[in-house]
Amino acid sequence: MKLENLLSELELKGIENDSEVLDRSHKQLNITKDTGEFLAILVKSSCAETILEVGTSNGYSTLWLAAATSESGKVTTLEVQQHKIDQAQVNFNKSGLGRKIDIVKSDASEYFQKSDKQFDFIFLDAERTEYMKFSKEVISSLRMGGLLVCDNAISHEEEMAEFIGFIKNSNQFSTSLVPVGKGEFIAYKNA
Repeated sequence: MKLENLLSELELKGIENDSEVLDRSHKQLNITKDTGEFLAILVKSSCAETILEVGTSNGYSTLWLAAATSESGKVTTLEVQQHKIDQAQVNFNKSGLGRKIDIVKSDASEYFQKSDKQFDFIFLDAERTEYMKFSKEVISSLRMGGLLVCDNAISHEEEMAEFIGFIKNSNQFSTSLVPVGKGEFIAYKNA
């Protein structure tokens, strides 16, 4: 299936699903299309080869990231719910980008305890109240000159405040809050 068509289909299905489903664990909670376009530009302009995504859902944002990286680029995406992993894997296979995506069943805290991998780009789009639990690991896992991007920085400002404050006060980042989609907090790790 053509990637553009698949992304449009997933965008619409996500909106429909989230308007009908009451159980939060079964909502898609996808990024907006303009956020996907913005992420793709950030990945391309930063020449990110290794990307970590926390929060896969149905793989909509993962596909934006994977499509934007080079042929040798790789996206590692973390998801805890098996039904979402299964759904995302189907979408990755349909997209033709499956070879560039490693889906890991794990929460971020657990993953960071087991991995010492460095990433060029980290995208956080999961349970915002959990970010402080792995905040130090996020910083150490992002290479110098890498980008950290967090979704929902405006729509869920209160939930994000402590984490954003921690990143800003670490004195390791240049930061910006961009009013795209639900608000993107961007932190560049100073070299």
